[in-house]
Amino acid sequence: MSKNLYIVPHDFTAVGDAALKYALHLGKYVHTEIQLLHLANSKAEAIKANQKLDEVIARFNAPEGIIISKLVREGSIFEDIGKIAHKQGAQLIIMGTHGATGFQKLFGSNAMKVITSSEVPFLIVQKDTIPTEINNIIVPIDLTKESLQIVNNAGDLANMFGATVHVVGEKQNDELLSQQMKNRILIIKNQYEERKVPCSVEFMKGSGSYQKKVLTYCAEKSIDMIAIAYHSESLLPQFDTFAQSLITNDKKLPCMVLNSKLASALYF
Repeated sequence: MSKNLYIVPHDFTAVGDAALKYALHLGKYVHTEIQLLHLANSKAEAIKANQKLDEVIARFNAPEGIIISKLVREGSIFEDIGKIAHKQGAQLIIMGTHGATGFQKLFGSNAMKVITSSEVPFLIVQKDTIPTEINNIIVPIDLTKESLQIVNNAGDLANMFGATVHVVGEKQNDELLSQQMKNRILIIKNQYEERKVPCSVEFMKGSGSYQKKVLTYCAEKSIDMIAIAYHSESLLPQFDTFAQSLITNDKKLPCMVLNSKLASALYF
């Protein structure tokens, strides 16, 4: 097995192809093995899936330094993707979605269940996401410690791409909370500077929801990727809406999501 492993769940649709294309795009920056994963409902389906995955691999020419392999298992996407990725030692799960409608259709009342079942980070790409150079990554944080857990992963990506990390936080009206947010962002900025990761910071003002402010910032600053920690069961019950709005953003930006509950350790 290669040092870097990306898992790409594939359901033999254009969405699976979009995820594979993005994985190949990332492979330009770091040589890796891309493992196509299909979860079947039966042994008979698994046999057919193996053949179909061979056909998918044949359609994509992996550049030098990248290996495309396959893995078929019987199981559930809601429970087993994360378990398999962890067992395989994957660094990232790259998964496609049809967008807001398809995302809701896939997850239904178990919204985010696939992501929250995994300690391996997900990179969600939409069906129409076009792989581009990654020059700017946005990291929205809040007043919870959980939101900090994505910082290290975003820094690793920035090093890989030679990108700038934009750390943003919502301006707080309460003086004590405002100072806490400033201190938090300053700590992050200092950590990135020590790692020689280009970084900018921004406190978002004005009316409207935090996710709308984040998406507006993405458009204004030509953001290429969003990176968030998912922690809806901590202090923010509205975070499901926040996370889903960013994952299914209209600009089709890829979104890295880390489940902070299962992440092994805080960055700070």
